[in-house]
Amino acid sequence: MTAPGRRSSTFTRLLRHGFTDPSAAERLLDSPELAGVRDDPVLLEALGVTADPDLALHGLVRMLEAQPGPAARRELLDTLIAAKPLRDRLLGVLGASAALADHLARHPRDWEELVTYEPRDLHPGVEEFERGLAQAVDPVTLRVAYRRCLLSIAARDVCGTTELAETAAELADLATATLRAALRIAGAAAPDDAAACRLAVIAMGKCGGHELNYVSDVDVIFVGEAADGVADEGKALRSATRLASHMMRICSETTVEGSIWPVDANLRPEGRNGPLVRTLASHLAYYQRWAKTWEFQALLKARPVAGDLALGEAYVEALEPLVWQVAERENFVADVQKMRRRVVENIPAAEVDRELKLGPGGLRDVEFAVQLLQLVHGRADVSLRSGTTLHALHALAAGGYVGRADAVQLDEAYRFLRSMEHRIQLYRLRRTHLVPEAEADLRRLGRSLGLRTDPAAELIREWKRHTSVVRRLHEKLFYRPLLDAVAQLAPGETRLSPEAARERLVALGYADPAAALRHLEALASGVTRKAAIQRTLLPVLLGWFADSAEPDAGLLNFRNVSDALGKTPWYLRLLRDEGAAAENLARVLSAGRLAPDLLMRAPEAVALLGDGDGGGLEPRPRAHLEQETLAAVGRAENAEDGVRAARGVRRRELFRTCAADIVGSYGTETQPAEADQGALVDRVGGAVSDLTAATLAGTLRAVVREGWGDQLPTRFAIIGMGRFGGHELGYGSDADVLFVHEPREGVDEREAADAANKVVSEMRRLLQIPSADPPLLIDADLRPEGKSGPLVRTLKSYEAYYRRWSLVWESQALLRAEQVAGDPELGRRFLDLADPLRYPAEGLGDEAVREIRRLKARMESERLPRGADPKLHTKLGPGGLSDVEWTVQLLQLRHGWAEPGLRTTRTREALAAARAAELLGGEDAAILDEAWILATRVRNAVMLVRGRAGDTFPSDPRELAAVGRYLGYSPGHAGDMLDDYRRTTRRARAVVEELFYGAAGER
Repeated sequence: MTAPGRRSSTFTRLLRHGFTDPSAAERLLDSPELAGVRDDPVLLEALGVTADPDLALHGLVRMLEAQPGPAARRELLDTLIAAKPLRDRLLGVLGASAALADHLARHPRDWEELVTYEPRDLHPGVEEFERGLAQAVDPVTLRVAYRRCLLSIAARDVCGTTELAETAAELADLATATLRAALRIAGAAAPDDAAACRLAVIAMGKCGGHELNYVSDVDVIFVGEAADGVADEGKALRSATRLASHMMRICSETTVEGSIWPVDANLRPEGRNGPLVRTLASHLAYYQRWAKTWEFQALLKARPVAGDLALGEAYVEALEPLVWQVAERENFVADVQKMRRRVVENIPAAEVDRELKLGPGGLRDVEFAVQLLQLVHGRADVSLRSGTTLHALHALAAGGYVGRADAVQLDEAYRFLRSMEHRIQLYRLRRTHLVPEAEADLRRLGRSLGLRTDPAAELIREWKRHTSVVRRLHEKLFYRPLLDAVAQLAPGETRLSPEAARERLVALGYADPAAALRHLEALASGVTRKAAIQRTLLPVLLGWFADSAEPDAGLLNFRNVSDALGKTPWYLRLLRDEGAAAENLARVLSAGRLAPDLLMRAPEAVALLGDGDGGGLEPRPRAHLEQETLAAVGRAENAEDGVRAARGVRRRELFRTCAADIVGSYGTETQPAEADQGALVDRVGGAVSDLTAATLAGTLRAVVREGWGDQLPTRFAIIGMGRFGGHELGYGSDADVLFVHEPREGVDEREAADAANKVVSEMRRLLQIPSADPPLLIDADLRPEGKSGPLVRTLKSYEAYYRRWSLVWESQALLRAEQVAGDPELGRRFLDLADPLRYPAEGLGDEAVREIRRLKARMESERLPRGADPKLHTKLGPGGLSDVEWTVQLLQLRHGWAEPGLRTTRTREALAAARAAELLGGEDAAILDEAWILATRVRNAVMLVRGRAGDTFPSDPRELAAVGRYLGYSPGHAGDMLDDYRRTTRRARAVVEELFYGAAGER
């Protein structure tokens, strides 16, 4: 007898063997049914290795109680203790599945199915399962026989005799045998119907793919034809429909033995609204004319399984060519992606984090990604045409369509998640994909997967790890736009032969196909990994290049970049694996001269085009740019090296800005072009202006440090003017500036002035030294007295000049003044000095307004280049930049003193503020804004295309077409672009005539 307060030795042993309720287990072991074996260590050891020892013991006692007599109980116990295969199988099932324990309690002799351990029992197929179901004559006996077969599959599964793929295949084979048995029973009940028709059952989904779950809808499609000698096709189809409906009910309806699984025919043409059974010709006509992309995706797994197998094979043979043509559809990849996103969006919010199948990082992500790759590449590679996910994934890896390491990780994750799904469903034999929340359920689930130290915690950790892997790899494989472009090639074009390449180059618009073919041969020939990857990419890149106005230049530039970087492993990985990199590179290389020139000076900047850690294409803040530039200058040995480093940063960031602008303007296969043209203009203007400011700050630091050490004898500030001060610099803009200094205490004014002038002179020299980096031209012509005046003045000198000599145009120029580099306090004081001039109290007088108008009129007549078409000149032409800016600036000069919103250096901000203050109407403001944006975009486009600045549209047809593509015009529509420009600027000029020159300007 156990002493009070002490645990019995049995209680302790039960705890040690994994029982969670040892008291209840003790009571069960003391039951009469277990007399004689309760102390047998073999039984406890076997129970202890099950997923749930308490559940296994309870199920065993129920089985013993259900035996028909003492002899039967004795036989079961003796066999259980003596035969390890039976012990492992039976207790394993009882510890993992309460539903199968219920079945064994209802059918107490079915345990004998687990005794045999012959080789043919280890991997049964359809024939073996058909024999197991042969005696079923109605829905009830079919369910009993089905569960008996399922019992043997589960036993092999939980004991590890079969691995996941084998278990899923066995479940699919059992489903095949069950459909055949159900159709046999239905035919026996209606022999006339069976005789009147030929009926084929096509398995779809996981059953068709030979990868079924324990409890899943079995998706089917029915094909019917009239039997030989039956002339009435309509009658035959009605007979086939009755047979199919009865077969579905036999499997789906609930009886005293429960149900098997639902048979779902909703994947058929027209879904629930379509006829249940169609002829082969009707199926074919539907898929040829009406089927959606997802319906062809579903056909990947189509497999005839029951009924007239010859008719089923004819169905698959007829539709298979259509499946492999679906990738040629417009928006094919986008349709598949949209379908996947819709599935995720329809998951209830409370379940999304527990959804094993449909949630992010779940099974469906793997399956969709694999199917997309199959549909795209399976057109030319028949080895990919498998309905089984893991087989297809293996083939994709073997063919090089998926990285080897990625395929291994996806395989491992898919197997783990499917194993979880199997064990969750096996417990109650219920269709569910939700991870349980109860600790006991998580513990049983973890133990069933071999996690024994802390099963629940380990399970959650492993589950999250695998879903994270799937999410990362799914996004990488499924969403990469490379596939979309490959999918749009004509059949046979995923592999290039020299002959086919030459013909295709001509068709794609390459001006020099011979040269282009030489580039292709250099890129794709050979047996290196680099050549293999480029062979995969080239059909895609050719299409992207052809979508530009300069495909020849794009291909040449790609060859140059690949020659420079082809031996670096990260470059090849970037192109193959990073979603945006390949398309972004193609866009950038074929959009004109500026971006490729910047890239070729430092090809490693191609890393910016990817999705990874290269920084992407988002513009960097001025503070970050300045910090990097000053750090680079600080590491340099002298001023020249320091400025070279600063110019290197500028070159890289200019490339980032160009690339982002090109990609945003062209759009990509998955991301449309930026609809807000103003946002593109603002992004470029802000980025280039910030970069220029950082470059000047770094150059100033380098010059001062080399000439004077840590401190210049005079405070020194740089004031941005014009477009620089307005944050509106274009790619080809000079940096308009003013230089201001103030001698430090105790420093002679001449010494300070000499130092300031040397700084300016050296900065201008260093920023224009010929090198691989583009020069930065400093323009100080807006200073007092213009080119005749000193380059640098003291703050007092500026004050004296403006007080005594300032002209109205100088007040207008100061509207754009902003401190950009040097001493911020000195810069602030300069701006304080400028404010009364640019925002004069009570506004401009009438004479000053007339003077501004005279200046503007003289500029229009004198400065326009000879021979230029005024209507197409973006700066000085009617409705161009000058018109809009002078109109806005006149409003600032007249009303800035009273309207704080007008006190900005930025044109668009000032225009918006003027509209808000009702200084002009909303429609007029929108017209001016549109014209200013368009003219700015044209100037940026000209620089990107030609590699040099220009204020007019190019005369060369290819260059003009390239400007059009940047502005969103399709090939052949350059004329429309010019017409639209003239129309936009004409409307703007009408507003300028009224606001700047007309009566409205007298307000």
